[in-house]
Amino acid sequence: MTTATQTILFTDLAGYTESVAGVDREGLRRILKQHEERVRPIVENYGGRVVKNIGDSFLCLFPSATDGLRAALDIHHLRQTQESLELRLALNTGDVEIIDGDAFGDPVNLAARILARTPAGEVWFSNATRLCMNASEVPWEPVGSFRLKGVPGEIACYRLVPEDRVWLPQRVSIAAGQGRLVSITPDHPTPKLPPDPIILFQGFEPGSARLAEAVDALPVLSPDVLYLADYRIAAGERQAWLDAGCGLIIGTPTAVTFALAEFSRDRRDNGDSGDGAQLTVLVKRIEEITLEIVFGGLALPRVPLADVVAAYHYELTPDGDWATESDRALLRIAVTREGVELHARCSEIAVGGGALAEDEKVMLAKRQIINTPAGGFEFLPLEGEYCGALLRDTTLKLGVGRGQTVELGRQPRAPGFAFPRRPGQTNIRWCAGSKARQAREQDFTLDRGLVGRRQFAIRVGHGSLELVPMHKECTTYVLRDGGLVEILQPVPVRFGDQVIAGTTVVALRRP
Repeated sequence: MTTATQTILFTDLAGYTESVAGVDREGLRRILKQHEERVRPIVENYGGRVVKNIGDSFLCLFPSATDGLRAALDIHHLRQTQESLELRLALNTGDVEIIDGDAFGDPVNLAARILARTPAGEVWFSNATRLCMNASEVPWEPVGSFRLKGVPGEIACYRLVPEDRVWLPQRVSIAAGQGRLVSITPDHPTPKLPPDPIILFQGFEPGSARLAEAVDALPVLSPDVLYLADYRIAAGERQAWLDAGCGLIIGTPTAVTFALAEFSRDRRDNGDSGDGAQLTVLVKRIEEITLEIVFGGLALPRVPLADVVAAYHYELTPDGDWATESDRALLRIAVTREGVELHARCSEIAVGGGALAEDEKVMLAKRQIINTPAGGFEFLPLEGEYCGALLRDTTLKLGVGRGQTVELGRQPRAPGFAFPRRPGQTNIRWCAGSKARQAREQDFTLDRGLVGRRQFAIRVGHGSLELVPMHKECTTYVLRDGGLVEILQPVPVRFGDQVIAGTTVVALRRP
């Protein structure tokens, strides 16, 4: 038995089992043989070897991380068999135990776990491989951190970017559809900028004087709205650009241009402006709207909570929702005894105007703006039962007319406005003891345990608004002038107030 540092590559025919269900044995052998005949020469050309095949997968080893990644990219470009099967590939680097020519050890297991997470048609690899590769030879980008079966903690993963693919950041895609994306090239000076622009630099050499001049020619803009498109970028230039708080798009010029054109065309064809205008029109169809009730953010109860919850977290999804868990999370907000911690899960998060690196964590202790690809949030620290709130009006709103009463809660009576449902307990760290065990067994969640089916109501009178608490055990609060007021009986409220129940914030707005 020998041990050697190797880069492990798994190849897999995605959808193989379903696609060949009706194929005879001779057809199966032909598909697998053709797959091996195409993969093996590429592996060997980059100094690697095919260790074995496992069904429709191959396990390969490379002495060089860079060569393993370059081989994976070439394999990815292969056209598959007539069944149109797509490949997925995954790599990891570490000390591998070689026994009778076979490969064993934790690095091999981790590569297999990453493969299980990798979508069809993509190539993912681990941070260990990233640290060992020559970054300027390989086009790559981060995809986030994930919990993998049987692997402790979260594993940072990255993906290779083929010449014909580009994954546009959410913020850039939305701006392209709304006409706010401004492309700047070395041959075209800065045009007139629209309101709230996103700037994309194309055709510039990273780190060059011409790029610096183009940036300096812009009016004062937050650095997180500046993006640079490039395909292969050296580690130093990449880090310098990201450290400045700017964003990267990894893709060839052709792929980037095509993706932006397609995205803009799709949004125009679907009539989707991306700004919630359609929902606003529906609300305004109600005659004599006096009040709009708008979902306006995430409230953060203080811990420990009722001897049940010791800590918890929520994750922000690309569409701007808060979830207990998300494979595509942009950031995580964790609440512990120490306070509120923000964990950036992508490289497009800025707090108080300062950009965060992917996986960077910061404590939130003062009022400040958090910019994300899904939009901006205001963090407001609070005293008492809540340690803070993340505030932002959404497109989820309800128009209320004069003389109407609207209930809010988990299951309000009509006409009502139901709170968001965030199922699952994976975001909770439990206290010790029987009370927490009982809560866990009864499927306790923060959104169920702190909010009633019928939590409170809003009455719209002639020139007045009244909030009526409806649950004796689950408390309702009004957030006004930066402080919380506990509501125990019907009270008058006003436009601009925000109401907190459980983890939900609703804002009272003029239509």
